[in-house]
Amino acid sequence: MCMRWQQNSSMATSITIRNVPDRARDELAARAALSGRSLQEYLRAQLIELANRPDVETVLARIRERKQRTGTRLSAEKILAHRREDRR
Repeated sequence: MCMRWQQNSSMATSITIRNVPDRARDELAARAALSGRSLQEYLRAQLIELANRPDVETVLARIRERKQRTGTRLSAEKILAHRREDRR
């Protein structure tokens, strides 16, 4: 008889973060309280949101790929000028 261990994909994992400065902990606790959540609930939501966002290298790779595919050749100056116009 062969037995296999299968990880349950919905099984939660615990993360411990050591040496968090008191000031940072206090700020996070205040933000949690303002949102009506415990510090643990607040940090869990923040971690999930962070994990769902692409990292900087992924975003830059997507931009490079899109530029190559579309042939876009706007200078930084033109991009900033368009941004300034949009803000008026």
